Amino acid sequence: MARENISKSLEVYYEKVNCCPLRDRQFNFFEFVYVLSGNGVHGINGNELPFEPGDLFLIPPNDYHSFNLDRICEFMVIRFGEYYVREYQWKSIDHIECLLYNASDLSGSVLINQEDKKMVSSLIEHLQQTLIQESVYTEDLVRHLVNALIVIAARNIAIIKPKNISPHADNRILQILDYIQEHIRYPARLTIAVIAERFDLSPTYLGSYFRKQCNESLQQYISSYRIRLIEHRLRFSDKRVHEIADEFGFADESHINKFFKRHQGMSLKQYRDSAIKVAD
Repeated sequence: MARENISKSLEVYYEKVNCCPLRDRQFNFFEFVYVLSGNGVHGINGNELPFEPGDLFLIPPNDYHSFNLDRICEFMVIRFGEYYVREYQWKSIDHIECLLYNASDLSGSVLINQEDKKMVSSLIEHLQQTLIQESVYTEDLVRHLVNALIVIAARNIAIIKPKNISPHADNRILQILDYIQEHIRYPARLTIAVIAERFDLSPTYLGSYFRKQCNESLQQYISSYRIRLIEHRLRFSDKRVHEIADEFGFADESHINKFFKRHQGMSLKQYRDSAIKVAD
């Protein structure tokens, strides 16, 4: 399987193809593919779903994908690396890289919200015009448009139900999940007592309710989500262990290492070292 790299932090281009199928590809970067015209089937990690104009696909690093085309298709392709994500200060969306990495769980288009589909269509149109009418500040304008696209994609990924959640899950559990993601760096706000009070539930009922809706305990979900974010910090940031401990509300390096080792069987340093070896 071919593996592709990018030489710049951001690449944006128009593509018109009639090759069917496109070869399997694996990247070391993120790739957005917006369908301007044409139909076919998009495959990612062995999952296949039909695509149509207006669909937006996000392929995270190390995933593999392909397009089987029914006819000539037109795409807008946007490629950016992990360093591009880290470079931008997302402010309120402090876990955006985690959302981006979960895109491969979707298989299909990341656009769920209908209004966001219209917004993305407009952004892509402006992006095309900017590339055609290149002038002063073109690069800055392209980055702003791409950043808006990333935020829209992230918020659509955020509203998609987790894998284990019951197909009959109600709106309250989705609100609880949103609350947990928003406050994942503040352990004091994620106790059963605090969450129960916030959503007007008894602590006893909250535990059984969460397990029934999500097929795992509340603490299991919180721990696995926190672990996932810590892993991303270790793999794709230069933060030291004590900085990561501070970010996620641990008292010190010892406490975060105990927590991480209990779940992953290794220290944070060991995990980071192994991730670097794999990347090399």
